Amino acid sequence: EGEKNKIVIYTLPATLTEYLQESALNEASLLRSHLFRSTNNSASSSSIVVTYDSTSHSFLGASSAEYPSPSSLLTALLSTTATPIKTQLAQSTLQSLTKLDSLAATQLDPASPAHKSDTVVLVGSGGREHALAVALARSPLVNRVICCPGNGGTAGESDGFSRKIENAEGVNGKQDNETVVALVKREKADMVVVGPEQPLVDGLVDVLAVECPGVRVFGPSRAGAELEASKAFTKDFLQQHNIPTAKYRNFTSATEAIAYVKSLSPTDRQVVKASGLAAGKGVLLPTTPEETIAAIHEIMSDKAFGAAGDTCVVESFMTGPEASCLAFCDGKTAVLMPAAQDHKRALDGDEGLNTGGMGAYAPAPCVTPELHKEIEEMCKRTVEKMAERGTPYVGVLYAGMMLTPNGPSVLEFNCRFGDPETQVVLPLLETDLYEVMCACCDGKLDTIDVRFKENVSAATVVCAAKGYPESYPKGMAIRGLDGANAVENVKVYHAGTKIDDEKITRCSGGRVLAVTGMGSNLTEALAASYKAVKQITFEDAATGESLMHYRTDIAKGAIRKKLRIGVLGSTRGTALVPVIDACANGTLHAEIVAVVSNRSKALILEKGKALGPTVTTKFVSSKGLTREQYDAECTSVLVGAGVEYVLLVGYMRILSKQFTDYWAGRCINVHPSLLPKHAGGMDMEVHQAVIDAKESESGCTIHEVTEEVDGGPIVVQKVVQVEANETAETLKAKVQALEGPAFIEAIQKKCKTTVSYADAGVSIDAGNSLVELIKPACKATRRPGCDADLGGFGGLFDLAAAGYKSEDTIIIGATDGVGTKLRIAHITKKHETVGIDLVAMCVNDLIVAGGEPLFFLDYFATGKLDVEEAASVVRGIAEGCKQAGCGLIGGETAEMPSMYAPGDYDLAGFSVGAVHKDRVLPQNVATGDVLLGLPSSGIHSNGFSLVRKLIEKANLDYESACPWDKSAGTVGDSLLIPTKIYVKCCLPLLQKQMLTGLAHITGGGLLENLPRSLPSSVKAEITGHPPLPNVFSWMKQTSGLDDHEMLRTFNCGIGMVLIVKKDAVDEAKALLRETGESVVYELGTLVDRQGSEEQVEMKCTLT
Repeated sequence: EGEKNKIVIYTLPATLTEYLQESALNEASLLRSHLFRSTNNSASSSSIVVTYDSTSHSFLGASSAEYPSPSSLLTALLSTTATPIKTQLAQSTLQSLTKLDSLAATQLDPASPAHKSDTVVLVGSGGREHALAVALARSPLVNRVICCPGNGGTAGESDGFSRKIENAEGVNGKQDNETVVALVKREKADMVVVGPEQPLVDGLVDVLAVECPGVRVFGPSRAGAELEASKAFTKDFLQQHNIPTAKYRNFTSATEAIAYVKSLSPTDRQVVKASGLAAGKGVLLPTTPEETIAAIHEIMSDKAFGAAGDTCVVESFMTGPEASCLAFCDGKTAVLMPAAQDHKRALDGDEGLNTGGMGAYAPAPCVTPELHKEIEEMCKRTVEKMAERGTPYVGVLYAGMMLTPNGPSVLEFNCRFGDPETQVVLPLLETDLYEVMCACCDGKLDTIDVRFKENVSAATVVCAAKGYPESYPKGMAIRGLDGANAVENVKVYHAGTKIDDEKITRCSGGRVLAVTGMGSNLTEALAASYKAVKQITFEDAATGESLMHYRTDIAKGAIRKKLRIGVLGSTRGTALVPVIDACANGTLHAEIVAVVSNRSKALILEKGKALGPTVTTKFVSSKGLTREQYDAECTSVLVGAGVEYVLLVGYMRILSKQFTDYWAGRCINVHPSLLPKHAGGMDMEVHQAVIDAKESESGCTIHEVTEEVDGGPIVVQKVVQVEANETAETLKAKVQALEGPAFIEAIQKKCKTTVSYADAGVSIDAGNSLVELIKPACKATRRPGCDADLGGFGGLFDLAAAGYKSEDTIIIGATDGVGTKLRIAHITKKHETVGIDLVAMCVNDLIVAGGEPLFFLDYFATGKLDVEEAASVVRGIAEGCKQAGCGLIGGETAEMPSMYAPGDYDLAGFSVGAVHKDRVLPQNVATGDVLLGLPSSGIHSNGFSLVRKLIEKANLDYESACPWDKSAGTVGDSLLIPTKIYVKCCLPLLQKQMLTGLAHITGGGLLENLPRSLPSSVKAEITGHPPLPNVFSWMKQTSGLDDHEMLRTFNCGIGMVLIVKKDAVDEAKALLRETGESVVYELGTLVDRQGSEEQVEMKCTLT
């Protein structure tokens, strides 16, 4: 009754460190206030304080024999004779707080003999160890964390508690047994924490037990580490103790392993594993029996993983999401941490090579509370059975789990913290990590309440050196670390870093940093992480270019996960069928994960069972339960299954306020009328009421469920007409047919979130990353008149600075593309040279008018922006601009998912130049002028539709050896030779006014391009065409084209024609040689044209 019966439930801090936190001290102070008010009885109202001890799972001062359940204690407290138990509870609480105060006073007094100021030696040098060091340093019981050998991050921590962290001196990067033992003795360490697996497998824990018997060691013995060191041992262990895992066989003979594979059905896909440690690379995923046999040969015969492949495990391929599940272990039991999921592949979309991990997030939404309990029991059983065999397991057990349709199954065990999982799990830990580790070492994990932050997510993005996991550069200066760490809720953990003599942090490995963000949900955590990542660059000293790579899609699948639906129903569940179908066919981005009924024989339960074993289908009896108690049971089932949204489908119970409050905004019901009409009625009585009221229409309403029956906000309504001869039965049939579609529409509204540009397939961040990536290349094209800077709304050019006066200058523009040559770049994934083609096609056209190219702009259009791919193209454009002497001052990158297929892109270029008014070409072209030809570099950028057809006709592909040039490598390599840029060789002749005209030989060849520079009164007689280069000879032979068609399709070896006066030929050739043009052909001369003669006449044949 009001304040008189106010009950305060207090959870006693499980550790001293927890009690010393500011929030805990404030809670204790508030608690004392309640206790004194209750004891004085002076106030008109008082509080009853009940203290729960999470380590003993009991209420302090309440005998479990006298009060066997919380409800029995509650009943006693609310009785009129409750004073003795109230006093007993209050005294027990005060005694516990007094004990904690005493311990706190001891710890806060450095002079006290009982004061703890421990030294921890942490073995390892990666991001995992940096995260462990930071978490350990938070403990008030720890004075020093010495990393052996550590990294640049552990050497550079200097803020707050992190000042406790340091790197060991004199270990020279070693972490072997001898080095660690010597360090522990020298520093008088109190605990050793082992990060990586190799020291554990090498028996470091066993050696320390002998050499340093008084030192706690967190990590399993060599015998315990066998769970990771031998996959064959682990599979036998799991099978022996009935812990779910894939069907398997172990082999020491390749012949026997192959015979086993051949005995299986061809559709029975297998996984092949090297049993020993293989640096995370010893698992092969073949898709066919032939590939499986090849994998066995690779591991066992070819020794791809050395001695690790002496024993081979062949196991059945499992399907489902994977989860990384880490558990604290004390040799007797295990406590599971929040599950994490990591990204192993190097590139977005889970493509590219396997890595040590490019990012992770936790908690993993796919591991529901129910699955969490199940996996924890598997870990506990593992620890118990290891103890039974005389090899107690202490440390962290890392269970790689596959969440199969039949439940969780063990993929593998690791004997240590995961990396990068540690960087997202430890930031969520509320309990003092050092105290947890001490409890594990002492076999007292059950005395610690291991707690993790609720409603908090963590995500980490790994920043790697470009090229990882293959060859990659080292030594780059890491810029922006202070800015990244300054981002709210972000911590940057170091892995492959070192600090040089000048105190500059530099890259020293492949995976360099793990940038962890936290937030109230995964979206917020990712936003924080990526915001910090964008502050960081790995700066190449020579070019200033950032040599950093990271994935942009960490946790993308988890953020866009399906809505998890739970169903409460009492009847057939007819309206559920369309929802089931919509989930199955993708109409709804949702899945049904639980079906609960208050009737044991309700047919809706059969619908749940038909969805498979992963769907929780349960009858909950209401016998002996109040409405609140029954609803609490149902909520427990729904929460255990990970339900996010509840549907009431023919549910014949009134819900309690506790239920509607808990599921507020997340529970909907269907009512068989157009609410608010006929609210409160059920089934047939509602339809009869509609008919009796002579209403012309009825329908169904989906509404949110609140404490007021049928009074919640309306979500969807569907309408049917009521006919004159309608009965309750016929109206029910019509309305019921709309209930399923109405549910679907309501669920779609729930699934619908704010649609961003990214949701439409356009990544603004990727575009920004591209700009940053290409800036150095663009800067390299600077010239008088422009600075080639990017980022503005338009590029600026100063004509005067380039030496042109506006009053006597004409501006020339040219635009072009690369054509279907791009298709070869797409197929071969070689994008470095097509940018040169783009520039060449524009600037070569521009100089034909006599102008000097001044600046260039590009247009890059794609279906999905691949930053690295686009950067390669733009670097090629920048190279072309340098060859042409023009500035790359801007461009446009257009990401258009609906216009281009993924992986496709197109290019357009725009070049602007200038020419003095009196020097515009062609001019004074006349009979007797000589035609000089400059060689092409190959096919250039025209005719590729035909080229691709000829490659297909010859049964070649772009990876085939080049048939026309053995030195060229592949067909693709030869065809992608970039178009030659003629600017720098022609400019000296233009400046000396030696040319009367130029012709760029592009599409249409010599026959159609040369006439564009000739007056109608002359024609060209070609008497000295050079022999066809090999590529054109092959094209001619393969196609069967005659000379005329070849000359109007390809450049046939001539890329630019210069028209010069006869008396200037020798000087022109000399100038060309000075620019590097060692070969210049005299193609022929210009003669008078008679009537409508063709303007190009071949006086020779192509040979």
